[in-house]
Amino acid sequence: MKDLALGIDIGTTSIKIMAIGKDEILFQKEKPHDLISQKAGFAEENSKIWWEDLKSLLFELDRNGFANRIASIGVTGMVPALVMLDDNLKVIRNVILQNDSRSTEEIEFLKKTIKDEEFFELTANTINQQIIFPKIMWIRKNEPQNFQKARWVMGSYDFISTKLTGIPHVELNWALESGMLLVKEKRWYKDLLKEIGIEEKILPPIFEPAEVVGKVGKEVSEETGLPAGIPVIAGSADHIAASLAAGLVQEGDLLLKVGGAGDIMFVTDSFKTEKRLFFDYHDIPGKYILNGCMATSGSLIKWYMNLLNTDNYDELTKLAEMSSTGSEGIVTLPYFLGEKTPIFDTKARGLIFGLDLHHGRGDIFRSLLESVSFGFKDHVEILKEDGFKIKRVFVSDGGARNPLWRQILSDVIGMDLKYKKEKGSVFGVSLLAAYAAGIIDNLCWPDKMEKSEITHFNLQNHLKYEKYYAIYKKLYKSLKPIYEELYNLREGKKDEI
Repeated sequence: MKDLALGIDIGTTSIKIMAIGKDEILFQKEKPHDLISQKAGFAEENSKIWWEDLKSLLFELDRNGFANRIASIGVTGMVPALVMLDDNLKVIRNVILQNDSRSTEEIEFLKKTIKDEEFFELTANTINQQIIFPKIMWIRKNEPQNFQKARWVMGSYDFISTKLTGIPHVELNWALESGMLLVKEKRWYKDLLKEIGIEEKILPPIFEPAEVVGKVGKEVSEETGLPAGIPVIAGSADHIAASLAAGLVQEGDLLLKVGGAGDIMFVTDSFKTEKRLFFDYHDIPGKYILNGCMATSGSLIKWYMNLLNTDNYDELTKLAEMSSTGSEGIVTLPYFLGEKTPIFDTKARGLIFGLDLHHGRGDIFRSLLESVSFGFKDHVEILKEDGFKIKRVFVSDGGARNPLWRQILSDVIGMDLKYKKEKGSVFGVSLLAAYAAGIIDNLCWPDKMEKSEITHFNLQNHLKYEKYYAIYKKLYKSLKPIYEELYNLREGKKDEI
């Protein structure tokens, strides 16, 4: 009996799988992996490890008796990561992640040669560190041997669904966020490709999220334990799938996604863009999402824990609870990998400001939580400035499991938050796969699940955080020219010190 849908999530810190039926989650498992950052601004991962870890998870699914019941598969993942494959669909190099900021010189060159307003009008993108083609240009310049081998470029989740089916493709939102798509026409921007010297043939066909791209092949069946012939849909960008999972289905719904990176999504029913934010298609046809993305969120917490050589997250949280609103006077800028929205500054770097000899691990840890929350608030202020009305606020992903972080976030933005434990990108793409297979008849299933946990903001704490947020904003404004100096010095662009 084929009555289940399988979701797969390729995240920055782990791979997750989930099998759902008509009204329940029957199986879920995950396996962690590490970010690779060998140079300043570099953020990579090994997609071969993704595949090996996924195979082990899928065999576990089979051992538990669920593989033969899968009617449809959907994959989600971080976006827009860059995976390069050769003619045989073999990986050429490590994946370059969306928060990688190595292509600074390419971005500076492009900003001088491409008309910014025209580019934004046609693609709903600005020239920034997240889009794909500056990274391809970096590879062409710095790794010409890898560039010559490239037959296909695609995203993280496109790579996995290509491995499952043997059919190269990309999902619509990866194409959009690559910066190479004409957003209104939903086709590759040929004039741009010609101008930057990238051949269209390396870009796969584009599919809508719920479209079937192919079926699980026999060889993959032997490798994974999945039966051959299961339809695989194009899937979804992780932040869009997380939006669906959290119940973002109405105009005015807002989601704060506290994952390895930090995402903010706001639903509109009409085509509206904002230059300081990204623009995405919703998984529900006819709806759109204004999207902000911060380069670090949970990855910043992981960095700090690795620095302390500890994996005791609960202990650090307890120490942070003993600290005060404002972390005993510490204000942190979370730009440890540069920053995407809303400042689009690849040269920005992290700062822990206000340290004193009395500060401890808990104060610094709390300040990291607060810094990410300030980053989210920056986006909320832009939406309000543009006249958007925020009606409901949801919070999701790994960081949202921490009640302290949820409370800090609620207090910083000054709004109540709704949180459901089962939500996340893997659940969202499972819903999409279930809908494509006819297991469920609409994509509003999250509202039928358990009641939300509501985090109510504390007005007194909110007013205090307003003052710390003002310092947060002033710090970046003051340091922006110094970041430029530091970048030039570090990159050897000045001959004297």
